[in-house]
Amino acid sequence: MKIGDLAKRTGLSTHTLRYYERVGLLPYADRDRSGQRDFDASILTWIAFLGRLKTTGMPIRDMLRYAALRDEGDATGPARRQMLEIHREQVRTQIAELQECLLVLDTKISGYAGDEQRTKENDARPNTSRKPLRSRPAGPVTH
Repeated sequence: MKIGDLAKRTGLSTHTLRYYERVGLLPYADRDRSGQRDFDASILTWIAFLGRLKTTGMPIRDMLRYAALRDEGDATGPARRQMLEIHREQVRTQIAELQECLLVLDTKISGYAGDEQRTKENDARPNTSRKPLRSRPAGPVTH
C-alpha cells in the first residue's frame, strides 16, 4: 500500500509516517519500480499500537526502545512486558490525576448551576428597595 493510502487508513500524516520510518519506529518499506514506498498491510496493527502508546504519553525514545526490542525477537518478550508494565502504572497515575481534575471541574460546574438557580429566583422577586439605574440621580459615587 502506498504511503498516501496508509495515511488515510491510519489517520497519520504522510510526514509523520516518513518520520516514523526515518527514526526507526516503522521498518523501511519496500519500494516499487518508481521508488515509492509500498507498505505491507500488516503494518496497520503495529501503527495502531504505536498510536496507543503515543496517546498514553509514552515518549518516542521509549517507543524506539520498545521497537528495537521487538525487532530482536521473542527473547526480548520479558523486557517488553516490563516496559509496558511500567508505562501502564504511569497511565494509571495519569488517569487518577485526571479523575481528580474532573471532580474539581464537576464541583465548579455545579456551583455555577447553583448560582444560576439563585439568580433566577432573585430575578423572579420584585426588588422595591433599589431604583432602576436610569432613575438614579447622576453624580459622584461615594461608598
